[in-house]
Amino acid sequence: MNDIAIDVKNVTIAYRGTKAVNYRIFLKNLFKPRKKRISTNNDFQAVKHVSFDVRKGETVGIVGENGSGKSTLLGAIAGVYGVDKGRITVRSDRCSLLSLGTGFQSRLSGYQNIFLSGYAMGFSKEEIMASLDEIIEFSELGDFIKKPVKTYSSGMYSKLAFSISSVLTPEILLVDEILSVGDMRFREKSYAKMKQMIDDEQRSVVIVNHSTESLRGLCSRILWLHRGEAKMFGDTDEVLDAYKKFMVG
Repeated sequence: MNDIAIDVKNVTIAYRGTKAVNYRIFLKNLFKPRKKRISTNNDFQAVKHVSFDVRKGETVGIVGENGSGKSTLLGAIAGVYGVDKGRITVRSDRCSLLSLGTGFQSRLSGYQNIFLSGYAMGFSKEEIMASLDEIIEFSELGDFIKKPVKTYSSGMYSKLAFSISSVLTPEILLVDEILSVGDMRFREKSYAKMKQMIDDEQRSVVIVNHSTESLRGLCSRILWLHRGEAKMFGDTDEVLDAYKKFMVG
């Protein structure tokens, strides 16, 4: 079990209405155990009895149709959401969730959000300062780094988010569709950086992405979610071939 970085056991997550990732809750719960919530019969089960694991140094992809529970499961692993049943064990204090729905305080500048995100990932001020110039350079934001994040486009947001996590390099990285955002050149740059990060045998990565071909080049195993349930988990090519066949139907 020492080689397991993330262990998800029979997890069910239910909610009323739409779950939005709340960064204040994320910070509040970051260093707390992932708690079970009390659910009711009226709750909608976004994730149902899902089990899988991620080994240290492994990259696992998650696929599924819209609404299949991919982002909800990723948020639960990050500690943003509680679980109703089951258990999630994350064996690291440095875990980062890369998603357009989380991570930044909109009224603060990009510069200030670098420090906020770094602290949330478990890095010290000194460690963040040592990587600051590299983060800003990789983001390609120029003078916009001094402006409030609420003025950013989705592409600029994703550039900054990816730059922080790729330079500060957490032990566990959770990526939710952010590789598909931004201009083509930056997507290629981000993909190359992700490949470099994956080559680190100490880093574990979970990627949600609609591009199955990108996942083929990055992941050793794939979890396929269908209507909140784990339909298949295993070898990348085997799962993605089955998923593609299912989708073209």
